[in-house]
Formats: sequence, C-alpha cells, structure tokens
Amino acid sequence: MNLFEVNLDTCNQDGICAAVCPAGLIELRENAYPTPVAGAEEVCIRCGHCVAVCPTGSLAHRIMTPDQCVPIRKDFKLSTEQCEHFLRSRRSIRVYKNKPVSQDELAKLIEIARYAPSGHNSQGAQWHVLGNPDELKRLAGIVIDWMRYVIANMPELAVAMQLERTVKRWEAGADVVLRNAPVLIIAYAEKDDRTAPATCTIALTYLELAATSMGLGCCWAGYFNAAATTFPPMIEALALPQGHQSFGAMMVGYPQFKYQRLPSRKTPKITWRLK
Repeated sequence: MNLFEVNLDTCNQDGICAAVCPAGLIELRENAYPTPVAGAEEVCIRCGHCVAVCPTGSLAHRIMTPDQCVPIRKDFKLSTEQCEHFLRSRRSIRVYKNKPVSQDELAKLIEIARYAPSGHNSQGAQWHVLGNPDELKRLAGIVIDWMRYVIANMPELAVAMQLERTVKRWEAGADVVLRNAPVLIIAYAEKDDRTAPATCTIALTYLELAATSMGLGCCWAGYFNAAATTFPPMIEALALPQGHQSFGAMMVGYPQFKYQRLPSRKTPKITWRLK
C-alpha cells in the first residue's frame, strides 16, 4: 500500500486533508485527488490527522484506516461550563483509602493517557507501574535518604524545599513521600529525547484527569521524581532500561474524602498583544 490511498468514488476533493497535514505532505491540484508530495514517506509523522478530518472517510493511511478510527460522539461534547467545572473540581489527593486499584483500571488510565499530544508525534512515554506496598515503602525511604543528602550537601536548596521538616515528619511516622498511595505510576522515556519532558508531563496530566472521571485520585510525586532523576541509589532501585529516565511520577488511589467546593485561584497575569 502507498503512504495513503484515496477512495475516488467518495472523495469530494475539498482539500481539508491537505490543509491539516502538519508537514504539508498532501498535494491537491485543481481537478485532481490528494496525492503525497515527494519524500512524504520519510517525513510523515503518522499522526492520523488526514484520516480523522476527512468528512467522507475517503482517505486511508497505511497505518490506519477510517474503519480503525472511532467516530467522534457529538453527544459527548462538553459545554464550556461542564469543562470548566470538571477541570476546577480536580484536586491533588494526598489521603487515600486502604483499597487496591485493579490492574484493569490502571491499564485503562494508561490507555487514555497514550492519546496525549507529543512532540513530532513521538509517543515516547513509557510506563512503570508499582503497587507492592513493601517496595513502595522502600522507595519512599530512598527518597528520604536523598533528602538527607541534599540537607548535608545543598543546604540552600534544602531550606527552599523545607526538607528538614519533611524528614522529621517521616521519622515521626508520616509518609510524606508517597502518602500511602496504593500505586505509583512513573512515566519514563529515553533521556536524550528532547521531547521527553513535555511528552511525559502531558501524558501524566491526561492520566490524572482521566483518573478523576473514574473515581480515582492522583497527586504528582515531586519528591520522588527529583530523587529518581538525580540520586544514584534510586536510579539503581528503579532499574529502568538503559538510556532511559523518569520524567514524572504520579500517586494513584481512591480518595478517602470528597471535596465539596471549588477553591479560588490567583487572578491570571496576562499580557495581550492581539493587534
């Protein structure tokens, strides 16, 4: 099969596929049908825009056909008010029920998160899912060791991050690292991939929002990820594939409490240059 094929019986030659192609790889001459430009094979990022946008379902890409793409449900479209309410009602959850999260639910979260945008459609995020209580406790202890290292060797940073207070709370019995969450999900990628930080961050954001819709709660594990990217004992303990590193970690579990109101936030600072 060519890079893409066009059904000549149904194509209306409207040029929409050519208009939305990110790299301008589709050519549409007058009174002709869409064709790939020279070199399109090497440049195409396989994003599927051309297939998804065609109103008549006339364009089939080599790696995906219209039949393989789920139609958009117009009845599922959120109103502006619904969207705002959903996003504002999201909370960072730090108190969890003592209840496991099933592998099926976690797989569903990652299934949704994989549709997050990524630079050049790299889809470079990979996932490391941890749910053994003993292992999570051991890893949290390594994070505390990292904090002690920072306190001893980078005192200014330790003060800024309030690490001494955090270590004292840990020593008093509080899990201030993973908050007793039953699951930790790590998004990792090739460390030399320049798109990896944004790719993993956006994917984890998708995952966090999806979790809210499933009755789950999440919280970014900032202390954990700081140790995972810089502290040799944590890097060794995670044992990610050679040449890869963590670019974000998320605690996941069932919230113990329900929030009742939407808290306010700072007024945004905006510089307008529209004209």
